[in-house]
Amino acid sequence: MEALLVPVLILVLVGVVVVLAARALGRRRPRSPQEEPAQPARSSAELARAAAAKLDQEQHRRLYALIAQGQAMAAIKLYLEATGEGLRASRDAVGALAAHPQPYRPKPAPEQPAHDDDDDTPQRFPYRYRAIASKGEVTREVSSNMLNDEIYGRIRTLARSGDTEAAAAALTRHSDISLKQAQEFIALLED
Repeated sequence: MEALLVPVLILVLVGVVVVLAARALGRRRPRSPQEEPAQPARSSAELARAAAAKLDQEQHRRLYALIAQGQAMAAIKLYLEATGEGLRASRDAVGALAAHPQPYRPKPAPEQPAHDDDDDTPQRFPYRYRAIASKGEVTREVSSNMLNDEIYGRIRTLARSGDTEAAAAALTRHSDISLKQAQEFIALLED
């Protein structure tokens, strides 16, 4: 009996090691979807809106063309490449877009500050701009680092439309000349 005691103890020890190893591996294996904690589920329509917002117009058009042709894998690949999201997220997004078609909505452009002629502090440029106006033998020149083609174009447009006071005021604001000198200059631009 003593001869059998050592092999039985070895078998029991091996069995315990196998059971412990199985438990340790069971803890490391990925959870099945039933065991995962519930994440807040987004509705399919919300997911479709969010997914469509991530695409530019050409990507949006191509994606819906692939969906219409029944090429789901190509559509998923296109979405994945366009957004950089994972495969599962891309699959879900394309499925939502197919179930809830979304029109293309351009992203709103960031607001640009409006160019206001009544700006109190004109921008100074690193160069001096020369504006020259002449009529017959009379020539006037204005040189300023607060003028450029765009500003001078607006001043000329004001002068030619008959609003000489606004044109002279704008020229005075964007240069170092007096109002009288600006009015003389603007008078040469009226034609």
